[in-house]
Amino acid sequence: MRRLLALSNAARALLPAGAAVASGDPRPPAPPLWPGENLRASPARRAEFAAGRAAARAAMIALGHPAAAIPMQPDRAPLWPPGLVGSITHSATACLAAVLPIPALIGIDLEPATALETNLWSTILRPEEQAWLQGRADAGLLAKQIFSAKEATYKAQYPVSKTIFGFEAIRISLTATDFTATFTTSISGFHKGSTLHGRHCLTENHILTVVAP
Repeated sequence: MRRLLALSNAARALLPAGAAVASGDPRPPAPPLWPGENLRASPARRAEFAAGRAAARAAMIALGHPAAAIPMQPDRAPLWPPGLVGSITHSATACLAAVLPIPALIGIDLEPATALETNLWSTILRPEEQAWLQGRADAGLLAKQIFSAKEATYKAQYPVSKTIFGFEAIRISLTATDFTATFTTSISGFHKGSTLHGRHCLTENHILTVVAP
């Protein structure tokens, strides 16, 4: 419980004042799903899904909205209740959900604070991002932070673009506490060169990354 509370507090510190955050444990047994939240999956995946939905409902209540079901759309994105937008993330041991009133953009991502395997760099990192990492003692962890920033950015923009794209479509410029995500190609709702801004931190053996206004 202390770990989940610490992660929730860290997310609140990174997000704007109008956001609500809640946490949960994604490990079985799973909390009950609400009508419409159907998922055929392994017990572990079902527990992750259910914990995320339960955390999102707790965040809705914290924001002053009634709790509601969050069905999965055909593209697998959450269908949020009218007037709200949110984001859900989990690792093997923790789950976070954040909710904001529309028309805000929001994306959150949670990753274990471990190095990104070098065999994945060419898939996830652009050449200029790889060049920036060269010679750094903590290059593997920074690479994972760039990955997390891309995941949070993708989640934030998807309700606008409804477009699936690869990691190469976003370039991350990372500082100690913040980052800028630049679109390297035009997609629906975002022209080439458009930027989104986010924040990140290391806490409770996790990388926590958010994109929000």
